[in-house]
Amino acid sequence: MNRNALALMIAAVLCVVLVTGANAQLVKISNDSFHNSSSQHKTEVEPDTYSWGSTMVAAFQVARVAGGGGADLGFSTSTDGGKTWTFGSLPGWTVNYKQGKADAASDASVVYDAKHGVWLIQGLPISNSGVNLSVSRSTDGLTWSKPIVIDGNEVDDKNWITCDNTSTSKFYGNCYAEWDQAFSTGLIQMSTSKDGGLTWSPGIPTVDQAGGSGAEPLVLPNGTVVVPYLGNNMQGFTSTNGGKSWGASFQIANVNTFQGNSSLRSVGLPFPSTGIDKSGKLYVVWSDCSFRSGCSTNDLVMSTSTNGTKWTSPARIPIDPLSSTVDHFIPGLAVDRSTGGGTAHLTTTYYYYPQANCNDSTCRVHVGFTTSADGGKTWTAGKDVGAGAMQISWLPNSQNGPMLADYLSSSYVNGKAFGVFMVAKAPSGGVFNEAAYTTKNPLEASADEPRFSSRGEKRIPGIHADRPFPRNQGEERESAPPPSTK
Repeated sequence: MNRNALALMIAAVLCVVLVTGANAQLVKISNDSFHNSSSQHKTEVEPDTYSWGSTMVAAFQVARVAGGGGADLGFSTSTDGGKTWTFGSLPGWTVNYKQGKADAASDASVVYDAKHGVWLIQGLPISNSGVNLSVSRSTDGLTWSKPIVIDGNEVDDKNWITCDNTSTSKFYGNCYAEWDQAFSTGLIQMSTSKDGGLTWSPGIPTVDQAGGSGAEPLVLPNGTVVVPYLGNNMQGFTSTNGGKSWGASFQIANVNTFQGNSSLRSVGLPFPSTGIDKSGKLYVVWSDCSFRSGCSTNDLVMSTSTNGTKWTSPARIPIDPLSSTVDHFIPGLAVDRSTGGGTAHLTTTYYYYPQANCNDSTCRVHVGFTTSADGGKTWTAGKDVGAGAMQISWLPNSQNGPMLADYLSSSYVNGKAFGVFMVAKAPSGGVFNEAAYTTKNPLEASADEPRFSSRGEKRIPGIHADRPFPRNQGEERESAPPPSTK
């Protein structure tokens, strides 16, 4: 069923769906309990998630500090497939909890290392002297170690972490940390741990000194590490030797994004969201306006690869018709790793504005999702999770605008998809009211629910956004000037 052919017939129905959503019951999974004077309290932003077995761990910033990061990194863990959640804060990261030294912490990324049986939450400790990269370890997702330094050069930003969890890979048990030197050279760096995150190699750049941001590494079943990232366009690089060296960068696809008129942080920043299925097929999703006349709003688009270096042309995820006014941004892709190929199960959550041409006073932020049961060939119509219409004035400030996140995340646990997202409600008494939520029921479609295809749609030739995407919008601190060449 082609989306364009049915656009007029179902447009009105879709509008109702986007408002009424999936009738999902929301579950609050964490809360800001800090009282430090540097934070904007009762706020949580920017989640990441990962699942293994029946356990799913989410990590995020708690008590956003306007100048960068939060009072600490928080976690919320379900050990029963998303039924119940336990939350807490990482010890020893900041001065706000259990004798930490940093002033704030940011950019949580979580993964499980199957060989060593350990969960890892990676993030950025932020101090007046700079921004470093550290990781905490846990054997159960509930009790966490104090931070272990991965990189202490004080110029780091936009990190991510992944592990090789394929038992037949010759690099099984390797974990790979990524970050960029946003406050120095801008180069992407990679580090490897072979002992469950206890020790890490020095940072290594790519052979061509690639610079960019927002990378989300993946590991193929043969041990090849693939690192999609946002450079001049959507780009990537690989390592075939367990992280001893990193090859030259290559292009995945051109990127073109609608920036809109709101000041929301990262609304027009097309960071990739990535995943891999059982067969080793890789998926990368980002926001892009290249399918829209006049580049007037962002869709979510997806490119796939089976070897990490050759990628398909981006296809639009048909969340709604090309005639819609909806602006989709900050995707959180989940791939069910027990499925693969033509029957791979995919779900992506996302934030959206129902009207793309809104401004700070009229924009309303919603949370939506769509699912596919055939590897992305067809998708369900976009549904609202029921988080409500969030006003931008309800969000905490950052140095780059009101903030929900630079990232969003979803994961499959026991074959069921759950998203973790931030829900903001009207502040009360000068205090914010924003926290991490999920849904009581998984994000899924009924067997008879219509599926839609964007087959035959093509990017509009020569289309350009009115402004380039804001490269520095996701930074935790203002970038330092380029080093002197004298």
